[in-house]
Amino acid sequence: MASSSISSSSHDSASWTPNQNKAFERALAVFDKDTPDRWLNVANAVGGGKTPDEVKRHFDLLVEDVKHIESGRVPFPKYTSASAPETSNDNINDQEQRMRNLKLH
Repeated sequence: MASSSISSSSHDSASWTPNQNKAFERALAVFDKDTPDRWLNVANAVGGGKTPDEVKRHFDLLVEDVKHIESGRVPFPKYTSASAPETSNDNINDQEQRMRNLKLH
């Protein structure tokens, strides 16, 4: 998620609820970069009074987070078998692969 905080309004990324983040992710899957009025459509899908500028800023933060992860500046956590089920390594590998394949632009 876009977890960086740029506090320029009461609706900055820190004030996004988990439900709004999920709606944001789903809306990005529906409204791709070629969709007219993409950010207006995403804002309407997210709800909660989010504006097109706010969802665009949230997207930009997400892109930056992904770039940091892909560049190795944010390491993937190392889970131990005591804190996760035996199949967690498979899940981590799947998550890493999905992150590598994620195309936001």
